This record gives sequence, C-alpha cells and structure tokens, in this order.
Amino acid sequence: MKNNEAPSRGAPLPVVGIGASAGGLVALEQFLSHVPADSGIAFVIVQHLDPDRDGMLVELLRRYSPIPVVQAQDQAQLEPNHVYVIPRGRDLGLNHGVLHLLEPSEPRGLRLPIDFFFKSLADDRQQHSMGVILSGMGSDGTLGLRVIRAAAGASFVQTPADAQFDSMPRSAIDAGLADFIAPAGELPGKIMAYVGRTELGAQVDTEAEVDPKDGRSLDNAITLLRNQTGHDFSLYKKSTLTRRVERRMSLHQLRRMDDYVRYMRESPQESDLLLNEVLIGVTSFFRDPPAWEQVKTEVIPALVARQPQGAVLRAWTPGCASGEEAYTLAMIFKEALEHIKPVERFGLQIFASDIDKDAIASARAGIYPRSIAADVSPERLSRFFIDEGAGYRVCNEIREMVIFADHNVIADPPFTKIDFLSCRNLLIYLESELQVKLIQLFHYSLTRGGFLLLGSAESIGATVAGLFAPLPGKTRIFQCLESATRVLPAGFPASFVQSPGGVREEVAPLAPVGVTPDLKVWVDRLILTQHAPAAVLVSNRGELLYVSGKTGKYLEPAAGTATLNVFAMARPGIREILPEAFHRALLAKTPETIKNVKLTCDGEARWVNIIVQPLQEPAELRGTVLLVFIDPPAPRRREARTAAQEGVGAAARLESLAHELQHSREEARSEREEMQTSQEELRSTNEELQSANEELTTSKEEMQSMNEELQTVNNEMRATVSELNCMSDDMKNLLDSTEIATLFLDEALHVRRFTATATQLFKLIPDDMGRPITDITTDLKYPDMVQDAKEVLRTLVFHEKDVPTIDQRWFKVRIVPYRTQENRTNGVVITFSDRTAYKKLQADLDSARTRLEALKKNEQPEDVGHGIS
Repeated sequence: MKNNEAPSRGAPLPVVGIGASAGGLVALEQFLSHVPADSGIAFVIVQHLDPDRDGMLVELLRRYSPIPVVQAQDQAQLEPNHVYVIPRGRDLGLNHGVLHLLEPSEPRGLRLPIDFFFKSLADDRQQHSMGVILSGMGSDGTLGLRVIRAAAGASFVQTPADAQFDSMPRSAIDAGLADFIAPAGELPGKIMAYVGRTELGAQVDTEAEVDPKDGRSLDNAITLLRNQTGHDFSLYKKSTLTRRVERRMSLHQLRRMDDYVRYMRESPQESDLLLNEVLIGVTSFFRDPPAWEQVKTEVIPALVARQPQGAVLRAWTPGCASGEEAYTLAMIFKEALEHIKPVERFGLQIFASDIDKDAIASARAGIYPRSIAADVSPERLSRFFIDEGAGYRVCNEIREMVIFADHNVIADPPFTKIDFLSCRNLLIYLESELQVKLIQLFHYSLTRGGFLLLGSAESIGATVAGLFAPLPGKTRIFQCLESATRVLPAGFPASFVQSPGGVREEVAPLAPVGVTPDLKVWVDRLILTQHAPAAVLVSNRGELLYVSGKTGKYLEPAAGTATLNVFAMARPGIREILPEAFHRALLAKTPETIKNVKLTCDGEARWVNIIVQPLQEPAELRGTVLLVFIDPPAPRRREARTAAQEGVGAAARLESLAHELQHSREEARSEREEMQTSQEELRSTNEELQSANEELTTSKEEMQSMNEELQTVNNEMRATVSELNCMSDDMKNLLDSTEIATLFLDEALHVRRFTATATQLFKLIPDDMGRPITDITTDLKYPDMVQDAKEVLRTLVFHEKDVPTIDQRWFKVRIVPYRTQENRTNGVVITFSDRTAYKKLQADLDSARTRLEALKKNEQPEDVGHGIS
C-alpha cells in the first residue's frame, strides 16, 4: 500500500494514541505538519492539561494540521483522517471505536491519563493500536506502551535529543519499549510505512501467501525460535504467535512470512527479539484488587491456621515477569499477619520464576517507575518502598522474602511443597492440551489444602476439575483437594537441553501415555494388513491402550478395583500362560505365538491362538505390544472304528492308557498349581518393586526440585555478595579520597568502622572493631565526646564543635545520626575535619589586629593646651 492510500474497505481502523506533556506543543506541531491528508488513520492526542483553565490547544494545532483537529466528545465515533484532543479534567477511553470521557479516578498529581488511554486503546484495537510518546516530564505512557506492545501493536518514541523535555521519551526507551525512535517530524512517515504493511500486507499474507491448512511458514519460524533460543512454543496458541510474527514482519517491512523465516535464518539476533515479543510481560502491582483482598482475608489466615506452631510458608509465582506479582504477595502477607496477629512467628518464602532473563534481572533490582503510584496506595508506598527520586525501590524487608529464578515451568522440574501458587495470565496463551498439563503440574506442586490463584480470564478445565475446588466469589482462587491423588503428570512437551557439544537436542517423550497419538488409524491398519481378528494394543506393562474387535471371549473385567491391565482381565487359561510369553516377546523383541490355548467361556470350551507382537514401527507405537486372538478351526473327529477292527485286546490297552492319562493329569495339575503360586509371588514382588520404583522416582524428583531451589538460592546469594563487595569497594574509595577522619559507631557506641585517616587521632587497629570508643586512646582534648554522641542518639539532632589535640592541632568534630535505608537510626557517624591551618590563620589575624591597634594608639598625637592671659 502506498503512503497516501487509505486502508481497504472493511479493514479495521488503525488508531494512533499520542502522549505529550511539557514541551509537547512544539513536538505536536512538528508531528501533525507531516501527517498525510488521507492517511486513513485516526489520531488521538492525550496531553497533561491544567484542569482549572481552558486551553487553546485545538486552535493552535489546527494551524499546522492538514486534517481536521477537534476536541474529543463523549460517545464520539472515531473517523479516519481526524485528530481528537482530550479535554481538560477528563480521562479518555476507547470501546469499539467510540470515545468515552470519564471522570478522573485519581486526584490531581497522581493522574496518568496517557497510560489510561493507551491501555484502553490496546484493549480495543489490539494489533491495530499504535502509541507515540513525545516531549514531557515524568514517565507517563511507559506502562501504556508495554500494554500496546503486548497486544501486538507498535510504539513510536521521539528522539530524546529532539525533545525539549526528554524524561517521557527516555523512560520508554530505557524500558526497552520503543520500536521506532525518530524526531517528531519523522514519526508520521514511520507510522505510514508500518500501517502500509499491517493493513494491506498482513491481509494479503494471511489470505493468499500463507497456506492456512498447514501453516508451514509459522511452524518453520517456531522451529528456528526453538533451535536458536532453546524454548519450544509449539503448544502456544497459534493466533498469538501469528500476531507476534506479523508484528516483527511489520517492523522489518516484510510482506511474506517465508521472507521473515529467511530473515530469521540470516539474522540470529532476530530470534531473541521475537522471543521478547512472545514473552508477554504485562503486569502490575495489586492487579485485580478483589482477588488480593480475598487472599489477605481468607487464604493466608487459612494457611497460617494449618501451622499452629509457626512455620515458613512457601509460595511460587511462575511467569513472574518483572516481579510485581511476587512483591505484591509479600506485601499482602505482611499486612495479613498484622491483622490476624498470630502467637507464633510465621514467614513466607516466595519463588518467582520466568524464562525472560532480562525481566528476572529487573525484578531482582526491585526498582520501578514513579507511575506505580497509580496502583500502589500512598500508605503502601511509604511503608514498602524507598523513594529514590527517579523511581521507587522495594524495601529490603519485602525484597528478602522473594527469590527470583530463571526457570521454564514447562520443561524444568517444578518447585514442590508449595502452599500458595499464583499463575495469572499465562494459561490464556497456551493450547488447551498444555493448559491441562500445567494444572496437573500445579496440583503436584501444591501441598494438600494449598491454594492456586489464576487470572480473571482463566479457569480449571473440566478434565481436571476433580483436583481443585473453587473458593466462593468471583475471584479465580482454587483450593487443592485432599482426596485427589498427587501425581506428577507425564508426557510433557519435548524440552530442549544443552548438549556437551553446545548443540541443543530434542528430548523425546518417555512413552505414549497421556497425550496419545491417533491409535485407531495405526492399529486398524496393522490388523487389516496382517491379522484382521480381535486384538488389543497394550503398553509394555500390559495396560490397555486400544481395543479392536470383539474381545469379550478372551478378556473380562477383573473383580475388585477397576483395572485396565490385560493380565488381570485375561480369562482362565489365557491368564496362566500369557505373562511368560509376553515377557519373552519383550526381551527378544520378536513375535511370540501361543497355539491351542484352551479356555472356557459361558460353559463352553474353546481354543485360541495368541500372537504377542512387540511393535517397533511406526515410531508412534514404539514400545507398545499388540495382542492378537485367532480362533483355530475345530479339530476333525477321527472316523469311528468298527468293533471288529479294534479287537478284543483294545479294552485292556484303553484301561492302561486311562490310568496313565489320569496320572499325567494329576502331575500337570500339581505343576500348574505350583506355577500359579510362583506367578502370584512374582506378581506380588513385581508390584512391590513398582511401588518402590515409584517412591524412588518421587524422591528423585523432589531431590531435583530441592537441588534447583538450592542452586537458585546460591545464585541469588552470589549476586548479593557481588553487589555488596562492589558497594563496599565504592564506600572505601569514597572515604579514602575525602581524607576526612570518620568513625562509625553503633547504638552502644562501639566501633563499627573507621577510615585510615582516623588512626591519626585514635589509636585504632583492625582488631578494635566492636570495642567501645571509650576504650580507645585519642589525641583529642574532648572529654565530652561520648556524652555528646549519646545526646545525638536521643534527640537525632547533629552536634558540631571545634576541638584541639594534645599536639596543638584543631579539628571540627561533627556528630550525626546513622540512618539505614528503612529510615531507622542505628548509631552515629563522627567526622573530624582538620582546622589547624584555619586556627593558625585566625590566630595570626588576631595577633596582627592587636599589633595594628597598638600602633594606631602609639601614633595618636598628644593634646597641647595654650592659655590666654
């Protein structure tokens, strides 16, 4: 599509939201003067306006815009080639292309109108939404751009050097949310190029150039993404992946998906960028307040009540993104404990995991923009955060409750023995098949009676409804049922691990359990081509997977607990000989045939031939066994002999043979009973071994999970030690460079730390750490130093005075309280500034002043009197 053409009829209307603040008028004039007259786009301007004074923004912008500029009206339908300007004192929303004017929900000073509109724009227009950030102070618009990009929209940011005030553009760029960065006058051209592809190009690609039946181009992109990043997105929803891929195509101006796959091959870094697109990290503090209120008032008290002696509860937040969800849980836990006031001391250890390493690093830092004030109350800001000017830092009390880990919830071993699990807005991006698997995984991770918190658009599927019970209310909180069996789900999607050679290899599923292939197609094909009688397909343990034909003559449900094991279901006659032949066939991996097996069905004797065939081909059925039941033709009766031909001696011979036959039957019966006893003992031993194996497997999984948790804690501690070492080095170099003697004393006035210069005044050595300052010899003539330090601790008001030394030096002594990051007083800091040169100069000046005054007095003429006679 050319830049001056409007989108085709019926295509969704693209909408551009423009956010500006201080210095935004000039940027808006430059922007609108370069907008084509027939762009086919609707532009909505949201600027920080004085709510108490009418402005002239609309009139001023009309002078530079080639398209109509109007003030936004409530219930106004957006039209292409128009500019809409937010009125003063209102928030602006968008729903089905209709503008809505709303009363501000926050007082003046806390409002973020750009973020508010951008979020509404993303919800309404999805991939047809675009956000523009121009000159302004603060960080309004940054969170809104994150939501737009999560909806597969695009973001455009003015070059900071081109803006009169660069805080808003720089905030968006530093957050990694800018798709295009250009001067204000060049941004319309960038937008037209982007819209030219998304509006026409995407439609052509989807309908004409991409095969909708197999989606091979998208599958190729997923395969490249998997090979180059190690993360498999084959079970993510194809609609979400398609939007992400098309957004990247738009940014690179590629019209065909095959071209984008070729570009991924040629530019490996594109896979990392696409990975960041797929990893939707939109989150916020205290998202869905009613859910957190229920967690505070119902869930946490219930968990605490289960531990009457006090304990450390465990929580897990998979897909934590930048950490807001985990920190919110920590704050809610603190508030809940203050409300219920338990006798025993309780703690909470939160494991927050994600596969986005950049998001994990940001979460560990715990620094967030000032715009979080829209989601966090002033009381929580003052208690749980530290104001650092440019943003807010999570306080250490909350930060130490959370351990962040690089962890893939689909491929890596899960955290276990979890009391509370919060996984919100992750399942909605996955196919239903994988959703069921993750719900089963969460049930395995939770303790009995633990709680699961899902997003507002997520729920427990019908196939796993028996694992959880919903809590009353509209929130998505579920409790793990006591009666449900705790089993780690099998058959997860193939994960990718790093091989010793550095190449990622695919790990195949263990067995065709859980998500089975289309067994009917393969089994029917084998039966029709080879046998065509009744048959069953079983696992290598004899569990039924598929039944073909009428098998009632050979198998019947066993009495007692329901089972699908073929050895338990086999009728007498087959039951005794099938296990041995089955295991022989598995060991030899060749078909085993059992002929003329006698069984009784409905009081009638029958014979059957059984073929036990281990399957190696096709690959989908490898590891399974096919049992085929064939009815042989009835044996022909011998023609009767005449009495004359048999002779007289036949009677005696028959009697002898009858005795031998009876003896053989008795021996066979005895051997059969012994064999049955042995088989029962073997079956019992096998069951015990299987039980022990399952227990060992569970123990191994728990050990793996515990090992991963320990590694996570170790990495966290290593990062903390590294930060502390760096900070310690910075502090030492700072103190050494000032050449000011400094003493750090704790609340008991014991030496905590001192600088090298301090040893010139106090007889200090490294072993003096922790000794009272009164035990240290000093050159200062300052007997009241300890008393003054105690007074500073009591009043929190600094003290300052000049003090001499025994060798005629002078120092200015300044005593100030020692304050922690949590604004607590924890001792005093005493600095000693050398004032000797100043005192000497002052003494010299005083001496010179005295001599000068004496000279003036000596030079004054005497009064001479003359009398008159």
